[in-house]
Amino acid sequence: MQFDVFSKGLAQLQVDCVVVGIHEEGELSEAAQTLDKATDGALRKFLARGDFPGRAGETLLLPGLPRLKASRVLLVGQGSRSALTRRSWRKAISAAVAALARTRIQSAAFALARPAQRELDDYHFARSSADAVHAALYRINDLKTGKKPPAPALNHVKFGPVRAQSVAAARRGLGHGAAIGAGSRVMRDLANLPPNVCTPSYLAQRAQAMAAQYPSLSVKVLDQDAIRAEKMGCFLAVTQGSAEPPRFIVIEHKAGRSRRAPVVLVGKGITFDTGGISLKDPGGMDEMKFDMSGAAAVFGAMTVAAELGLPMHLVALIPTCENMPGGRAIKPGDIVTSAAGLSVEILNTDAEGRLILCDALHYARRYEPESIIDVATLTGACVIALGAHHSGVMSNDDGLAEELVDCGLRADDRAWQLPLTEEYGEQLKSNFADLANVAGRDGGAITAAAFLGRFTRGLKWAHLDIAGTAYLGGANKGSTGRPVGLLADFLIRRAGR
Repeated sequence: MQFDVFSKGLAQLQVDCVVVGIHEEGELSEAAQTLDKATDGALRKFLARGDFPGRAGETLLLPGLPRLKASRVLLVGQGSRSALTRRSWRKAISAAVAALARTRIQSAAFALARPAQRELDDYHFARSSADAVHAALYRINDLKTGKKPPAPALNHVKFGPVRAQSVAAARRGLGHGAAIGAGSRVMRDLANLPPNVCTPSYLAQRAQAMAAQYPSLSVKVLDQDAIRAEKMGCFLAVTQGSAEPPRFIVIEHKAGRSRRAPVVLVGKGITFDTGGISLKDPGGMDEMKFDMSGAAAVFGAMTVAAELGLPMHLVALIPTCENMPGGRAIKPGDIVTSAAGLSVEILNTDAEGRLILCDALHYARRYEPESIIDVATLTGACVIALGAHHSGVMSNDDGLAEELVDCGLRADDRAWQLPLTEEYGEQLKSNFADLANVAGRDGGAITAAAFLGRFTRGLKWAHLDIAGTAYLGGANKGSTGRPVGLLADFLIRRAGR
């Protein structure tokens, strides 16, 4: 996909189609007014018929209007002008791309109404535009045997108008947006794969393939013996009921001459979660293939860093295994010892994500990191608290938490900070071990973070619970690509880009 921006001359652009926004009651966006003036009022004459009310998400493809270089015009409803937000603007882009994908149009110029400059400057406008087009063009990597529809012909998109003095910044935004789109696609492809394909060994192979593709990346894979040598007792406890061998994947990105301490990303890689002996209900269990979405998001973030050559040291740690019932599976009441030397009483084997993450977080200490962010579909409690709209952020450093929330706002990949005070950690007390792996239903998302917090003392750490945002269920089942956008914004800013 080729992207570019334009600052003026919409009517004279050499593209197959011009895309403009129409508000409700036939009110023309600024770009549509420009188009109408260039065509001697042809657009207003058409709208006067009342065939296109401008409701949000509606589209209508017109043959070329007089005096336009483009052979077609796509009208996109953007609803009320007063209700225009970043989210509704992105939805309009998605609706337009979906309409274009049903045609053989190869090039298009997008001139949709967008939120105020103070909310979306030209860099972020271009970055979000490219990212939104990539997301809209994504096709799920299904394994159906029937004939698949042809790929969309669209391959060249221009966005605008942008101010002449902002063209360079906008083009930089397009490059960043394209990289974010590529990273989101990596996450979605991995998470959408069936669990008999996307095993821990498969993830390790994909990491090695990434290192072969990008010169800035290097990969180390620890097998079960190496994991045991690291004394990762909690991680090994989770995997012992599965016939699939675990893997601990380390991916490093080094580019530029940055001498700052590394940022470490830790991704939960449970490639299938039955709940273990604390077996889940059968309904919806197929969606537990998405329990490696944290790992997939970290793969996506590393793709962004490598695509952009971000001048920084970035480390990804991915503990990956299955959580299965079986004769050797851990049982409620078992006590295991973590790599940090803390003993953990297993009260619920379905609280396994925190067990593999705690050993990975301890492993991260050897890098003396600037900051650590773990990403995990960790708790259903976070879904109850925030639904599918915001990822949960919990941290031992309010500055880091606020930074992540701000990154989510800029990326339209929103997150919300939940409290993480010492009272929640007290709920994890055990009569038989240093701590228990669960603390009851109350504040479940926070007590899960409090468990991880026991292994990050002295480090600047944040936890992203993406259980509600990483994937959709039911008829729309599939990975969303979140929170790659949030992580990408964080990394771009940390790299000074």
